[in-house]
Amino acid sequence: MSLEENRLDLSRIIFIGRTYEEYMAMFGLTEGELQGRTILDCPGGACAFTARANALGAQAVSADIAYGYPAGSLEEKGREDIGHAMEQMEKARAGFKWDYFSSVKELREHRERALQECIADMKHIDRYVEAVLPVLPFENERFDLTLSAHFLFMYGDRLDYDFHLKSLRELLRVTRKELRIYPLVDLSGNRYGQIDELLAEIAGDGCTAEEVQVPYEFQKGTGRMLRIVKG
Repeated sequence: MSLEENRLDLSRIIFIGRTYEEYMAMFGLTEGELQGRTILDCPGGACAFTARANALGAQAVSADIAYGYPAGSLEEKGREDIGHAMEQMEKARAGFKWDYFSSVKELREHRERALQECIADMKHIDRYVEAVLPVLPFENERFDLTLSAHFLFMYGDRLDYDFHLKSLRELLRVTRKELRIYPLVDLSGNRYGQIDELLAEIAGDGCTAEEVQVPYEFQKGTGRMLRIVKG
């Protein structure tokens, strides 16, 4: 299926992202690990990681279905989505830990800052690539490190096992060394039930995997990432 056939109407895309600081905590990264490395963020959404990582000496690229739309349209959609998300957050506070963010107001400020940094960086059009998993438009082993946040596992009730396996293998195909995925739970905070089966499959492909505790847990139960190293 082509990108044109796959492309969702903008109204059906949620364009919200995390800050660079959140990414560093979610994936247990240090700035030394970024410098000089090629990095993919997929799906990148409205995240600020690619903008900041490039400023620090990495060669970072974001891939997302949303990048087929103009930056101005994405900025408007992002602001609408942040507003809706914050309204829902007031009702769902009990499912979150309020130590990284002290309030919904502070959370909103971080989401708006991530959006602003992302949109400003989109002038570098080669850094923001329209793509739809489980097919990516990159050559084999294009990136030293691939990061994937808030997509795989999180929507296990909507995306089946076959989609997860194909997406995992595709992310690994374009990765030379290491893939990190965060978090390992679904939207209800439950660990994705078929992670062990997926890991058995990729072990057969020559990869090793470990679950790593990280210093970031906003939604309760999300304090671990999956680190996969190619053999």
